[in-house]
Amino acid sequence: MHTYASALVALSLSVSTTAVMAQTTDHADIALKSDTIAWDFVEGITTEVGPRQAGTEAEARGRAWAVRWLNANGFTNVADEAFMMDTWVRGTETAEIIAPFPQPFHVTALGTSAATPAGGITAEVVEFKTFDALRAAPAGSLKGKIAYISHSMTPTQNGSQYGFAGPARWVGASVAASKGAVASVIKSIGTDMHRNPHTGGTTFADGVSPIPAGALSLPDAANLERMFARAKGKPVTMKLVLTPRDLGQTRSGNVVGEIVGRDPSLPPVLLACHIDSWDLGTGAMDDGAGCGIISAAARHASMANQPLRTIRVLFAGAEETGLWGSKAYAAAHADEKIGVGLESDFGADRIWQIETNFGASNPELVKKLAAAVARFGVASSAATATGGADINISREQGGAIIDLQQDGTRYFDLHHTPDDTLDKIDPVQLRQNVAVWTAVVQVLANETSPIMGAAQPAR
Repeated sequence: MHTYASALVALSLSVSTTAVMAQTTDHADIALKSDTIAWDFVEGITTEVGPRQAGTEAEARGRAWAVRWLNANGFTNVADEAFMMDTWVRGTETAEIIAPFPQPFHVTALGTSAATPAGGITAEVVEFKTFDALRAAPAGSLKGKIAYISHSMTPTQNGSQYGFAGPARWVGASVAASKGAVASVIKSIGTDMHRNPHTGGTTFADGVSPIPAGALSLPDAANLERMFARAKGKPVTMKLVLTPRDLGQTRSGNVVGEIVGRDPSLPPVLLACHIDSWDLGTGAMDDGAGCGIISAAARHASMANQPLRTIRVLFAGAEETGLWGSKAYAAAHADEKIGVGLESDFGADRIWQIETNFGASNPELVKKLAAAVARFGVASSAATATGGADINISREQGGAIIDLQQDGTRYFDLHHTPDDTLDKIDPVQLRQNVAVWTAVVQVLANETSPIMGAAQPAR
């Protein structure tokens, strides 16, 4: 009797698993061929809202739009979870070489940049070919001067050059200020040769007074470097005008919505993106597409049957200016266990690799996920997933994390520029993202066993 009962249970589980995998196949394939949900989201928010800089009225309109969209598309428990943040906005932005080769340049301020006087700053520019060269400069050597920081970033599929070049933007102004500079400009952190500067945040160390900090378009940066070579040691003088303002504390928020599972007591599957964007473009690739992808995957993964686990989408606010939303969400939901977290925030080009942080603790689930996405040209990887910027809660809990790696070859041509617009999204590649996410979410949302992260011991 016991053997017969066990056989029935095993048969039931086998049938159930087969049904789930068939559902995954069907709806992932449907998404690949004909999904319109993701495009509807990113087309709608870029058209009806446009740029959504953190903490501003535009971001608030973006959150309100997203709340309406989620409600209209079958999500429940939709909310805008408020938090307060320090808000910075740009003003006038000009740069010109005064001598020896007078001409204007295209520049944009970096987030948290200090302002120049209204009439600008005119000073000698000192060239640093790398961030490390700036760090090696003697203390006080930049007194009264403008530091210029270059780099040699190149396109890569995995975006790894961002980590190499990024410090010039992230902390370059702070290092320059600590050595006496009155301002800094960098070669934009990007891989294009359009006359579009790339913005992004910069941070100043404790005890370092902020200075004006800008980014030159890559063609203008290349021109400046030619000027240094032709000047043969004579001073290159720049006039820089940047007039951003700090607005103090303003309201932002995280937009959340759910597809409630059959067993809400199980830890949910958390799908994240960020709703804010920089203000130069319309936030299509970064990160309107990501919000469209995760929302479409949640809907497709639940079309055939109600999932076992709740699927929750998190449109984090104020990611670009300091992960304010990610931190606020982690604090507000600290007592709530998350089953697994994953984020889409690297554009909309095809997914080529899947990584997890639970290869040792849950190898069978890793195999199941790899099998679900292989037909979409996605390879498995032994690399350990670390998660997107907006799933701090999963990292803090030592929880399960998945990274679905997108092709970043052209991402840094568009990143934080006026070119981040809807026309840059390839609908075919967007649908491949939705298909892969659908396959993964369907597996996760119907997983009966605990989904353990690397920091959690297997039971």
